[in-house]
Amino acid sequence: MYIDPKWRVLTVGDGDLSFSASLLKYHRPRQLTATIYDSKDCLDEKYGDEYYRQLQQENCQVITEFNVTDKSTWGELNNKSFDVVIFQFPLLPAFSSQQAFQAQCENFSVNTLNRVLLRKYLLNCFEYFLDDNGAKLALITSKNVKPYREWDIERSLIRHSAINFIGRFYFDMTKFPDYKVRNVNRDKHVKSTQGTTYIYSSDPLESCKIIFDHASDDYITYNRPSRVPAHKTCQVCRTGAFTNERDKQMHLASKKHHQMFEYEAQWSLFLQQEDVNN
Repeated sequence: MYIDPKWRVLTVGDGDLSFSASLLKYHRPRQLTATIYDSKDCLDEKYGDEYYRQLQQENCQVITEFNVTDKSTWGELNNKSFDVVIFQFPLLPAFSSQQAFQAQCENFSVNTLNRVLLRKYLLNCFEYFLDDNGAKLALITSKNVKPYREWDIERSLIRHSAINFIGRFYFDMTKFPDYKVRNVNRDKHVKSTQGTTYIYSSDPLESCKIIFDHASDDYITYNRPSRVPAHKTCQVCRTGAFTNERDKQMHLASKKHHQMFEYEAQWSLFLQQEDVNN
């Protein structure tokens, strides 16, 4: 992950604040504002306040009880004053009870609710946080295993919007030596798994590529049209090319395909309701 020292950076939902502290220590952006979903007391109880104190000593603004989907929790942050916003390994907070789970999932699956979280994050980044005259970049780093890879992060989040998916690169943890990836609501480290950072902008690819030309990441993949004919792939599961029609039909009959098809149907329904409400 390349951080230009001229950038003003906002980190969202940074669990124990170790990512923000490591970003500040090793990359020294022009300005950093760090946010966490928990209260200060909850942070102390779950993780301790080591990184909170480090950031305070560097005069870095830290905002607690920050919910990226709830404008009332943002304070003065909705003034479009950042170049880059970063959300590391996002995931819905754990449900407090079985009743809460049933209430939240009455109409939509957890898959859809996590997509809703990330869509609202992106929409709010470009409407409220990112300076129209800045780099205009929103980043999401996610794991490459289920259920995260089933969210269709590249495409589904920005449907019916003016946001562009620019590309992705492998997230190199070694560039953030003090960073500890945490489980949601638990004082435990997440098992080390290769992460991918997805890049979005309100500008097209051609306007953004220059920003990454001097980055040291070796695995940047830009959003280019696939050369594989659509009829030889499954767009829902993002798989292919199939060698023959029989292989394709076997895939379409599989449990995996039916599950992904249901996820996509739910997501389309949510977007329809969003259009009606807006």
